[in-house]
Parts: sequence; structure tokens; C-alpha cells
Amino acid sequence: MDFADTRRKPNFTGKIAVAAALTVMCIIVLKQSPGFSGTSVFSRHEIGVTHVLVTGGAGYIGSHATLRLLKDNYRVTIVDNLSRGNMGAVRVLQRLFPQPGRLQFIYADLGDAKAVNKIFSENAFDAVMHFAAVAYVGESTMEPLRYYHNITSNTLTVLEAMATHNVNTLIYSSTCATYGEPDTMPIVETTPQNPINPYGKAKKMAEDIILDFTKSKKSNMAVMILRYFNVIGSDPEGRLGEAPRPELREHGRISGACFAAALGIVPGLKVHGTDYHTADGTCIRDYIDVTDLVDAHVKALDKALPGKVGIYNVGTGQGRSVKEFVEACKKATGASIEVSYFTRRPGDYAEVYSDPSKIHRELNWTAQYTDLGQSLSQAWKWQKDHPNGYGSA
Repeated sequence: MDFADTRRKPNFTGKIAVAAALTVMCIIVLKQSPGFSGTSVFSRHEIGVTHVLVTGGAGYIGSHATLRLLKDNYRVTIVDNLSRGNMGAVRVLQRLFPQPGRLQFIYADLGDAKAVNKIFSENAFDAVMHFAAVAYVGESTMEPLRYYHNITSNTLTVLEAMATHNVNTLIYSSTCATYGEPDTMPIVETTPQNPINPYGKAKKMAEDIILDFTKSKKSNMAVMILRYFNVIGSDPEGRLGEAPRPELREHGRISGACFAAALGIVPGLKVHGTDYHTADGTCIRDYIDVTDLVDAHVKALDKALPGKVGIYNVGTGQGRSVKEFVEACKKATGASIEVSYFTRRPGDYAEVYSDPSKIHRELNWTAQYTDLGQSLSQAWKWQKDHPNGYGSA
């Protein structure tokens, strides 16, 4: 008995020693391997890697911008509170780019200054693309305070965090709504800004805050402000699309309302205003494809210079009436859509379309997807494949 016990003990001790040695070796190998650190790769700057914070990256435009950035080998952090965005879009992006250090999602509200400061303190951002915002003209006339908080105040919070943590490149998502109803068309960047609704006013206030800060001695920021027009379309490869929440269809983009009618989700399409001083009485808009729009953002990021501010209109330069749009949407969907006409919506303007000469001249950007029917057909394909948004395959 005594002999047998003494044989088993050294064997058990030897196994512990071997396991311990293997553990130490694994730790050494891991520490020597690329990408290993006690902290996240998102928390440190790397040569040759540009880390972009995309606010609102779970939303329609923000998710498409994130897709493009990831395709172009940027490192991306999405911050979104999902009040308008879709976690399904984030999951699509995570499946497409599963490699460590490519993409991270942080659930947070930009209205929480402490949370925003914590995000900046824990991540090494090189640039910010600030998309996050409520963005419906009609809704802004009903809830103006919400719009000033969400757009103007939250932009100030982001800007303060950038200043505190020495993040010096900002690509700001603005809007043609800051121009209001100009006396002449097309709209150029020097057209006076006289917004007529809370959405446009809130965006202009945010622009003013950014511009005032860039003029201070404490700032050496590279800033690009992109004022874009009416966004349509979806990813040409069908990976992402527009999925507005059902309760927002009344206020949302006309393309979303048209598709909802074509799918039978709503009984018909509502068009507000037929007595504008335009050829057919409906509003004139400049419809820009989302793929072109994110291309402008990437070009702006590439051209951003310290201490410089660039302001650009992002549009096709072509004005299309709402009636033209509706007919193109009917053709793209092949559906018989019942259209009802109502009085003007508060805060809307008769005619807006861009002169994109400046962005072409300075950033070498030109809209490529200018066929309205083609953009709507592409977006419609995604809608048919995803009748419940990101909740369906």
C-alpha cells in the first residue's frame, strides 16, 4: 500500500508541472503574436490604420458609410442608441467583417455626455463621421425641442469630446434644409442659409458651433461639412437597405412610403402639396443615391486638412418633381399604387436642387448613380427581399 501511494504522487505532481509549463508557453506565444494586448486594439493608434467613429452607424446612411469604410480597410467604431437605427444592419456588417480589430458596436446615447466622454477615453479615434440625428422635416415641426436637443446639443457634446481627447478630424453630416427657400436655383455653397423648419435650423446651429470652434486658437481641426439633398437607393450588392420604423413612415422619406404602399403595408401613398409654383404643382427635389453620398464622405475624409474647413453640397444637380418620383417608383415596383393628395406639410419648401461644381472641382467627386429609376429599382429589390426590414431574410 505504501509503495503504491508513493508511485502515484510524483506522477500527479509531474502532470501539474507539465500543464503549468504549457500554460506559460501559450501566454508567451500569445504576447508575441500580432494584435495581442492587454487592451483592445480599438484603444490604441496604429501606423497605417485609420480608426473612424461613425455616430449613427446603425442607421440608413451611417450603415452604408460604415460598409464603405470597412471595404476600404478603415477601422470602425459605431455608436448608436438604436432609436432610429437597426441592430440588424450592424449584424450584417459584423458578418461581412468578422476579423478582430475591424468593427465594434457601442450602444450609447450622444445626449449622455459622461458616456460619450468615456467612449472617447477608451478608444483611439483618428476621425469622426457624425451622422447621428433625427432627420424628418415634418416631425421637426411637431417636436422642435427634440430636434434641437438631438442635433444641436448632441453635436456640441461630440465636439467637446473631440477637443478633450485630441481627435482633430470631423466629417459632419448636414443638409440642404439649412438653405430654406432660396431665391435662385441651383443652390451653391454661398447661397444664404435661411432655414424654415426646426430640422434645418438645428443643423445650421450645429454648423455654426463647429465653425466657431474651428476659428478659436485652441483648434487645429480638419472639418468637412457635407450638405446633402434627398437620399435614395441602397447597397448595389443588396446587403443593406432602408428600414424605417413603422411609426415613422408618416414622416419618413418618400421612397420608404412608396415602397410600403407597393408592399401593401400601408393602403396608399400620401403626397403633400400640389399648389407649389412648379411645373406640376409638387415639390422639386434633388435625389442623391446613398452609394454616391458615402463616396463623397470618404473623399472628404481623404482630403481633410488640419486647420481647414470644407463646405460642400452633395447632389446630382438635377431637380425632379414629387409626381415624377412617384411615377418612377410605380415603374420600379411594378405595383399599382394608390396616390392621395393632401395640403402642404408644414416646413416644406417648393424647390431645392444643387450645383455640385465645387465638390467636383475640389474633391473630384461626381454622382455616378443618377438614373432615378435604377436607384429605385435597386432599393426596391432589397425591400422585396426584406419585407420586414432587417427582421426578415
